[in-house]
Amino acid sequence: MAPSAMTRWAESLSDVQPVSYWLDDPGKPRAEPALTTAETCDLLVVGGGYSGLWTALLAKERDPGREVVLVEGREVGWAASGRNGGFCAASLTHGLANGLTRWPDEIRKLEELGARNLDGIEAAVARYSIDCDFERSGEIDVATEPHQAAELREWHEELRREGLADGIEFLDAEAVREQVDSPTFLAGLHDRRGVAMLHPAKLAWGLKRACRELGVRVYEHTPALELRPDGAGMAVRTPYGSVRARRVALGTNIFPNLVRRVRAYTVPVYDYALMTEPLTADQLASIGWKNRQGLGDSANQFHYFRLSADNRILWGGYDAIYPYGGRMRAEYDDRPETYAKLAGHFFTCFPQLAGVRFTHAWGGAIDTCSRFSAFFGTAHQGKVAYAAGYTGLGVGATRFGADVMLDLLAGERTERTELEMVRRKPLPFPPEPFAWTGIALTKWSLARADSHGGRRNLWLKAMDRMGLGFDS
Repeated sequence: MAPSAMTRWAESLSDVQPVSYWLDDPGKPRAEPALTTAETCDLLVVGGGYSGLWTALLAKERDPGREVVLVEGREVGWAASGRNGGFCAASLTHGLANGLTRWPDEIRKLEELGARNLDGIEAAVARYSIDCDFERSGEIDVATEPHQAAELREWHEELRREGLADGIEFLDAEAVREQVDSPTFLAGLHDRRGVAMLHPAKLAWGLKRACRELGVRVYEHTPALELRPDGAGMAVRTPYGSVRARRVALGTNIFPNLVRRVRAYTVPVYDYALMTEPLTADQLASIGWKNRQGLGDSANQFHYFRLSADNRILWGGYDAIYPYGGRMRAEYDDRPETYAKLAGHFFTCFPQLAGVRFTHAWGGAIDTCSRFSAFFGTAHQGKVAYAAGYTGLGVGATRFGADVMLDLLAGERTERTELEMVRRKPLPFPPEPFAWTGIALTKWSLARADSHGGRRNLWLKAMDRMGLGFDS
């Protein structure tokens, strides 16, 4: 790395604030008071991220007379739901490739359900007047190496043979650079309908408002400390009160599950992002991007990037940090060495934006499971349901997961609960030091594959055969 380039990248970070751009908003709603009494309800929802919020909202839509309480340990949307890139994908399987590999017999049904789910999110945003900058702009996966361009073309041909290419177009270098101009782009795969862009924190805040308007009782700064049977229902203890409920839905994702046996299925992986200052009209014109699609590159260690409503560029991904033992600490949310690396990558992708500065830099934990997509289950004789393991693609899929949890709690057989994806769980992660060693070796192997024409070594091939992996 040339010293002059390093200096330029460092200067771009000189004014950066270590906080999520999405959460640094003057319109952020005030927190609801903590629970300080003994509550009773039909359904208790634990967790105030997308998973819990959608569960509470859909529960009231299904049965307006149902008494629903939601408790959140901090504030609604403060964790992953307020720190992600704002890519709201139709895919329920962490992408079509992962779904086709794991559930080939169900993939058409999964794609149909995913499309309906994304339509349902768009309809809810309109129905409840949620101002979250929702744009059905699609996404382009871009190739930045020759082997990636060949792989994208081959993948598009496979999708056509399988009858799954509707709305997906292969773009050569000229075509992709007409959409967004980077000298690094060699090809692209454009999903025109399957992804929307949105402001993630505003979606969470809007869902909170909609829940309260439907009669959900929301308590913030109310961590759930203990879950136990209580007569015909369940009881949850909180610092200053308690909740007795007929049924409980756990939407805590990466935070320690109140059902202890579920904890082995997820590990926290820390992801990081930068946000630029707003681009000027000339700067925006220099890169095109007139259609405002989300973008992601095709490397194993990949970047994701998109425009905000005020024409900033969010640039995230690449580093994926697993702390030994799966520990979660506030200091892991801030990682300057990753910010410097991301800034360098940004200016390699968009050299025409030299001089642009970053205003926000942040990180957060992703609930990662070994199959990369959500898993589901029940406990305590069906009185408790959970969903977790979205692995970074939960902005859209959590609404589907909420429907699954409600189906399971109702004891209903539906097209969702009959899915193999819902009925079976991923492989759990091994205990330490094996988890850390395996993840570290997988990360090294993925980086090596990126620098060796995509060739996967024996370790990655073994992980593929076992259905295990680690997604950067």
